[in-house]
Amino acid sequence: MDLSVIIVSWKVRDLLKKCLESIRSAQGDLSLEIFVVDNDSQDSTVEMVKNEFPNVKLIINDKNLGFAKANNLALRQSRGEYVLLLNPDTELNSEALGHSLEFMRHNSDCGILGAKMFYPDGSLQPSVRRFPTIWPIILMLLKLPKIFPHLKPVDKYLAADFDYNKEQEVDQVMGAFMLMPKAVLDKVGLLDERFFVWFEEVDLCRRVKSAGYKIIYSPDISVIHHGGKSFGQQAVIKNQQLFFTSALKYFLKHGFDV
Repeated sequence: MDLSVIIVSWKVRDLLKKCLESIRSAQGDLSLEIFVVDNDSQDSTVEMVKNEFPNVKLIINDKNLGFAKANNLALRQSRGEYVLLLNPDTELNSEALGHSLEFMRHNSDCGILGAKMFYPDGSLQPSVRRFPTIWPIILMLLKLPKIFPHLKPVDKYLAADFDYNKEQEVDQVMGAFMLMPKAVLDKVGLLDERFFVWFEEVDLCRRVKSAGYKIIYSPDISVIHHGGKSFGQQAVIKNQQLFFTSALKYFLKHGFDV
């Protein structure tokens, strides 16, 4: 089995359908398995997957378990040499999977590979950040970047100076598309289930990097990402609470770097 694709979905049935169709178009001669973990969507997602994608391995949860725990349910069953964590609101370029696996097989020191993200209108979507320190998170909590744009600590954290046309090693890539060898996960462990959503991919990137592997961004892999369509359905205050709660858990685990 070349690849296991794992998608955690919550209330984005129509976007998930487009995502699965794009995987089918990008499969080529790769042997792969696809998992959809449904976090109690209650929007006919389960019926759509069963009826239109019968080969997909469907895991049905009776409540929203969050991103980390839901992904781990599928990761424990996965049999691929490589694993791709993919958001349900993404659409793959037809060559994305082939190029990704070719890159990984020629770069054995790569622990996680990230892609070039685009919004549906074709504009570039920032997808690389540096590891967080406490000050930019505090500034974001206080909403100061909305009043004073381009604060240096925030711009540094958000990698505002990043060149998205250049392949390079980075601290972290967006969790919407994260390709990794299964052997790396076997070594560093699965996603930390203390994170409900947000910062679980940052934590994973940090653990992978600490184990001696590279996190690499590639501009040669193209992915459309609609962006935040699942949790965009929740109240802004609820999302902010989840973000900063996860940030606190991250700092308690890895230290309050300044």
